Amino acid sequence: MAAPHAAPSAKTAAPRVLLVGNPNVGKSVVFGALTGRYAQVSNYPGTTVELTRGRAKFGGVEHEVIDTPGTNNLLAISEDEEVARDILVAERGARVVQVGDAKNLRRVLLLSIQLAEAGVPFVLALNMLDEATRRGFEIDLQALRDALGVEVVGTVATAREGIDRLSEAVPAARASTLRPTYPAPV
Repeated sequence: MAAPHAAPSAKTAAPRVLLVGNPNVGKSVVFGALTGRYAQVSNYPGTTVELTRGRAKFGGVEHEVIDTPGTNNLLAISEDEEVARDILVAERGARVVQVGDAKNLRRVLLLSIQLAEAGVPFVLALNMLDEATRRGFEIDLQALRDALGVEVVGTVATAREGIDRLSEAVPAARASTLRPTYPAPV
């Protein structure tokens, strides 16, 4: 495993919220819906990977929101994935909003399990719920909440549906109660 990159410069005492998720799940749209116009793009130290930063209030407290690069895995195999992983490691006190594509639930849950194993406090924003519904998918959000042990919010970020509920859920983000077990060879 490659050595982690240096942590982002902490110029603010504001608590942080990290947006993580697979590529092309609408993280940037969720970011815009949460933060409005207050965005700043910067490179992650030592890389060409850009991060988008902004501010939003959750529970009446202003937070710095960081839109991390899309990742399929916390066991990084690309520079983008390394940056996403390194930010999660460096920002241990941050809350995480995992943004996932409701049409691709299996892919979403692979990353959710990794976040659970890492003990990261997170909320799952199951985005593009309208597209999943049009394709005939029926997703039981309560069953997902129960299975993962974290809040799951259905969103359609392009229409701002579920964004207020997501904002309300962020302050209560918690580590998942899911404890996967694996056979001895694993």
